[in-house]
Amino acid sequence: MNEIRQVTGCGVPLLLDDIDTDRIIPARFLRCVTFDGLGKHAFEDDRQQDPNHPFNNEKYQSGSVLVAGRNFGCGSSREHAPQSLIRWGIKAIIAESFAEIFFGNCTALGTPAVCAGRSDLEKLAELIEEDPSREITVDVK
Repeated sequence: MNEIRQVTGCGVPLLLDDIDTDRIIPARFLRCVTFDGLGKHAFEDDRQQDPNHPFNNEKYQSGSVLVAGRNFGCGSSREHAPQSLIRWGIKAIIAESFAEIFFGNCTALGTPAVCAGRSDLEKLAELIEEDPSREITVDVK
């Protein structure tokens, strides 16, 4: 496996706290034999309830750096959650904090999960909303 030192891509702002793995990938999609096709179901219920959800928004469809809030990936320890995000196109996640098992799953799958302070995340989300084509670089070092 290659060491991931840097990820560059457009952002997806989802600055919400306590997003659990059931919200990332609803339980009814866990019956799959492989993880193929899970990406289209990332945040499925949230997206149905909120037509303005960033994963529904055309301007964020090419995004690969997810900007989230505190305690991202809490709840059950299912590997399906980071797998669905990866298959949607996410290559790195920046959040205030992560649930420990979710963080470990991301790391094992080669998806950097890095922490930033709330004010920095708010500024970053604002910059993404102003210009969704703006590239963000996550430098792991």
